[in-house]
Amino acid sequence: MIDYARLQGLFGAGTYAELKSSHRGWIEEYLGDGRKGRQGEWTDSIAVGTRAFIEKVKSLRGFKAKGRDIVKGDEGYHLREEAAPYKALFEAEKDDMDTENTYFWDINT
Repeated sequence: MIDYARLQGLFGAGTYAELKSSHRGWIEEYLGDGRKGRQGEWTDSIAVGTRAFIEKVKSLRGFKAKGRDIVKGDEGYHLREEAAPYKALFEAEKDDMDTENTYFWDINT
């Protein structure tokens, strides 16, 4: 989760569309030569921002945030947890997914 209103203010973007366009340009410039990789603080975190923003996100997530730590990074704070090995959770199941595991978002109950 990203606090886009604050991010817009920090970069002087008048609209979300301007921020999005600038962001795309920065990413293309940064990754342009193909020698740079991802940064875990941004890619492995649930939320990145001020401590107040991260605490709010953690609070809103309730029990889902249990065990997740607020970590001070180079440019602010982020909310993360230890990554569980994906393979260990699904080792026994080698089947394709089927309709038994489907949830229809457009159906109102």
